[in-house]
Amino acid sequence: MKRRAPATISDDDARLFREAIGEVRRIDPVPLPPSLPKPLPHPRMFEADEAAVSGELLDMAFDPASMEVGEELSYLRDGYPPHLLRRLKRGQFSVQDELDLHHMNAAAAQASIVAFLAEARQHDLHCVRIVHGKGLRSKAAGPVLKALTDRLLRRRDDIVAFASARPAQGGTGAVIVLLRH
Repeated sequence: MKRRAPATISDDDARLFREAIGEVRRIDPVPLPPSLPKPLPHPRMFEADEAAVSGELLDMAFDPASMEVGEELSYLRDGYPPHLLRRLKRGQFSVQDELDLHHMNAAAAQASIVAFLAEARQHDLHCVRIVHGKGLRSKAAGPVLKALTDRLLRRRDDIVAFASARPAQGGTGAVIVLLRH
């Protein structure tokens, strides 16, 4: 639909309009009241989180200082170039599938890893992630599923390399695995 141009107002129409409304006096604009300064933001949630930390640290059954230090897994099969492991640690490979072992016992986790890797080879996958968890609820023996995953992957001939995942991919609670083509 086309829009019509507004009709032009003739001098007669303008004169009739002025006569009809009478004398007009201009109203001066009223200045706006001054605005009050906005209050500065107050980080209430941050303060609440910080205040809660000391209580949470007392309730923890593990030493949080030892959570990430020295727990990284890494392995490179003999005969492969070291830059392959560096690239894996930097997250330069695209993860094609994932297995999550949370809430499994050692026997179920071992069977799941074996089946998962067989299926990955069958589908010609080259990079997968296995989430074993950090073992925070493990007793004095340490993280059971993490140790099991480490031992099992080192013994397999079809594993080229593995390394603990980047923090965004699970950190020391997961490994990224490179499979042989």
